[in-house]
Parts: sequence; C-alpha cells; structure tokens
Amino acid sequence: MTTTATVIRVLVGIAGVIMVALGAAFWTGNALTLVPIHMLIGLGIALSLWVLALLALLRGVRPGLAVVALLWGLLMPALGLAQGRLLPGSAHWVIQSLHLLVGLSGIALAQALGSVVARSHPAGPVVERQAGS
Repeated sequence: MTTTATVIRVLVGIAGVIMVALGAAFWTGNALTLVPIHMLIGLGIALSLWVLALLALLRGVRPGLAVVALLWGLLMPALGLAQGRLLPGSAHWVIQSLHLLVGLSGIALAQALGSVVARSHPAGPVVERQAGS
C-alpha cells in the first residue's frame, strides 16, 4: 500500500501542475478545446483522492481526514461540472476562483493523505515483545 500511495501522490502532483496550467489558459480564453482533457484529469484526481481515502481507512490512519477526502472527491467534480451555470456574467470570476481553490485543496488533501498512508504500517494485531527476547 505504501508504494500505491506514493505513486498516486506523484501522479496527483503531476496532474495538479497540468491542471493549473490548463486552468490558467482557459481563464485567459486560450486552449478551450482542451477543456475535456481538463475534466478527465480532474476526475482522475478525484478518483485518486477516493483511493487514498480508502487506503487510509483500511490502514486505520486519520479516519477523519479520509472521510473529508471522500466528500471532497465528490465536491470537486460536482463543482467542476456545474461551474458554467453558476453566477453567469460579470460575477463568474467568483465561481472560477472557488473552482481553483477547491481543486488546489483537493490536490493538497491527496498529497497529505498519501503521505500519511505511505508512512503508515498495516493495521493488524499488536505483537508484544517478551522481556528478555
């Protein structure tokens, strides 16, 4: 599980850089044909967040953070898909900014959770050492 968590963390980091670059391009009115790619990568980040949350729950580490990650993984694509219909007009920058903050927070959450899972030990029975052994 530690290798899985580490690989997911690296992939989410790379995806995050791509997402921010694409988002900046979209915000300036460029590369709009790549929006479906942006959406696909965003879904991949949300799925990665769910996998990391499940790994954390299986390991018994940071269950509160894992539940937040599961819920955040739902919020990210929901906001991403709905953002075009929210606050249209001159106030739409508020939604765009919220979308950026939710995405960056999801990436940071994946990094934090992946780090915790990668450093954790498998849940299991505690073996006590005998005195003198």
